[in-house]
Amino acid sequence: MNDSAELRAHYTALTEGVGVSPLSGRTLLEVRGADRTQFLNGFCTNNIKALAPGHGCEAFITSPQGKTLGHVLVFCEPDRFWLDTSPGQAATLIAHFDKFVISEDVQFVDRTANTGLLLVAGKRAGEVLGQLTGQEPPSEMLATAHGKMGEFDLRLTRVPYVADGHFVWLAPRDVVPALDQLVQAGAALCTILTVEAARIATGFPLFGHDITDDNLPQEVGRDAQAISFTKGCYLGQETVARIDALGHVNKKLVGLKFGSAETPLPNTPLMAGDKEVGRVTSAEWSPALNAPLALGYVRTLHARPGTKLASPIGSAVVVELPVESR
Repeated sequence: MNDSAELRAHYTALTEGVGVSPLSGRTLLEVRGADRTQFLNGFCTNNIKALAPGHGCEAFITSPQGKTLGHVLVFCEPDRFWLDTSPGQAATLIAHFDKFVISEDVQFVDRTANTGLLLVAGKRAGEVLGQLTGQEPPSEMLATAHGKMGEFDLRLTRVPYVADGHFVWLAPRDVVPALDQLVQAGAALCTILTVEAARIATGFPLFGHDITDDNLPQEVGRDAQAISFTKGCYLGQETVARIDALGHVNKKLVGLKFGSAETPLPNTPLMAGDKEVGRVTSAEWSPALNAPLALGYVRTLHARPGTKLASPIGSAVVVELPVESR
């Protein structure tokens, strides 16, 4: 059990006040070239063509069979796109895209190593960021603004990673001094355990943990955020459209509140009677619920909030996400 006064204090700051945590290491790809919009639109489940500079969207990158090869946040600028996703995904995504480049003017460059990232979140996050940057942060989800924090150049965007969350990208050398400025302005420096608890409570999935290349996009349960069913053709669209027409998938990613003090490990089985109906993907102690909270896939028949399941460490119940702070 990770419940402690420090965890509760940090969680309260990250949700109700303002908290900050480094997230450097998340994959960041730069997409350039005259054909970047048309090309990228052919590989994403969301409508890239509809993005104006300063705006963004969430999307899945799918295989020809409609399986999920990536889950990305896409940000549009006048001369490029930025793709943000879980750590360690650059080589896989670039190799996938490069296989289909014939004569198109499009380039994919891994900018992960030369970009620092801070997560700033909480109900007062916008206020504190506004004080330090001299401009109001974007309120629209996935909208981006350029600015400065003191002498540090940065890009700032509203993200669904946690409730009231913002990503601040800046040079790696500026991460620590910018972090210091935020702490001096009243932000609590939060551990990754706190961030994980907040992320799981929001229901935001991480590729490589909550999503793999074995998953179909609709199993992840982010259709409204990440899938356009009216855009033009893209790789894997036939499978995605067929599932939409049929109206269901066999399993879904859900929130799970555990009744034991022990936090389940990833891959913990979930049982209905003597039958396995799912597995845990991510879990952390939740100060909001005063109990372990997990993400996991369960058979659709058992995915309704309130459904009770069993596991080797005790009972679990499917809960609706996001989980609100107390």
